[in-house]
Amino acid sequence: MEKKRIVIIGAGFAGLNAARELAKLDVNVTLIDRRNHHTFQPLLYQVALSVLNPADIAEPIRSVFRGVQNVEVLLDEAVSFNLDQRTVMLGSGTELQYDYLVVATGATHSYFGKDEWASLAPGLKTIEDALVIRRRVLEAFELAEREMVEKGTHPQLTFVVIGGGPTGVELAGAISDIAKLYMRHDFRHIVPSQAKVMILEGSPNILGPYPDDLKQKAREQLGALKVEVHTSTTVTDIQPDRVIVKDSEGVSRSIEATVTLWAAGVQASPLGRKLGLPLNRRGQVTVDQFLNPEGYPELFVCGDLAHFEQDGRQVPGVAQPAMQMGTHVAKLINADLKNQPRKPFRYFDKGDMATIGRKAAIAKVVWPFRAHLSGVPAWLTWLLIHVAFLINFRSRLSVLRQWVHTYLFFKNGARLILGLQDTPNGGDPLAQNKANLNSKAMPAGD
Repeated sequence: MEKKRIVIIGAGFAGLNAARELAKLDVNVTLIDRRNHHTFQPLLYQVALSVLNPADIAEPIRSVFRGVQNVEVLLDEAVSFNLDQRTVMLGSGTELQYDYLVVATGATHSYFGKDEWASLAPGLKTIEDALVIRRRVLEAFELAEREMVEKGTHPQLTFVVIGGGPTGVELAGAISDIAKLYMRHDFRHIVPSQAKVMILEGSPNILGPYPDDLKQKAREQLGALKVEVHTSTTVTDIQPDRVIVKDSEGVSRSIEATVTLWAAGVQASPLGRKLGLPLNRRGQVTVDQFLNPEGYPELFVCGDLAHFEQDGRQVPGVAQPAMQMGTHVAKLINADLKNQPRKPFRYFDKGDMATIGRKAAIAKVVWPFRAHLSGVPAWLTWLLIHVAFLINFRSRLSVLRQWVHTYLFFKNGARLILGLQDTPNGGDPLAQNKANLNSKAMPAGD
């Protein structure tokens, strides 16, 4: 009997876990991704803020499946589907036939219809995004140093993070950390610790899904890092050197910004539209208890692309559910192969956590015990869990070594400015940040 062919689109948490489990079955698996590596997204912000290198949190997909005979990896992308004929057309022109299809292409940034903001306020979803953010943040300090040498003054450095969810909080805390701790002896003419860091959040609270006590602890820890938190503040416009906001009373004001970063919204991968299925307002495909869109038992949609509800609430689009969905897809296909009934998917929530800075974090732990943690205990829990979930042993050792180097000895070895400057006006590689600097000068430091 010919082996069933499973095609997986996307090698994120859901797709990778599905492929690893399916590799144990008597099936043929084709795993397709536009990139040749899997990225551990929860640590992307540490690449963006120079704590880790890209290779610390990314693993070539082929390396993961080295020696696995029934899994093939293609560097390609899906461009169209024929769900009735069970075919996928790839960008290379190849048409693949499948018995089962797993679509798990994740999510991307949402600028709420203001896509022109993307170049002015980069978001954080890929390693490329992380390197853009790293470059803009580090160049801001470099330009300030250069202006001190040239003019004897430099404009106030202000870093504005739009969005007060976990990514926004992590970015803001990390920027404050590197400015106050890791750069303090690097410059001769500026005082990095005088940089201002702000979070702008449209809702009344940061970290919306977290319990109230942890939200308060997070604000206290951000306050200790001198991060300004502005809630009930809606962004109405982003310009090269400022952000226009409106408060809860409808009063508008302008905030000067050296670097603006986006952490305010996400939407499902555009690939979901190509399936030709009904989508929710975020572009997600609604799936049933078996992770299937209605009428397509051979099609599984997982991770951020799936709208899955449990106990009347939508399961969040984060790493935990994606990993569990991917693993469960393999169980469902295995049940089909054995002519056994399928078991419905049920998400097991182990908790949530967000790091805020060095020795600062919050954690809602559900398993293996229930607790609300903050400060050092939460930070240590965060460290251990994230190391445990990295793909391979080499990555774990590398990350542990880098964290010891960074957090114990205040050394930050990944502070490299890489890549070409993505300025709209070209020329001077610091021109974008120079345009972003406002006119308020800072005095020379000691």
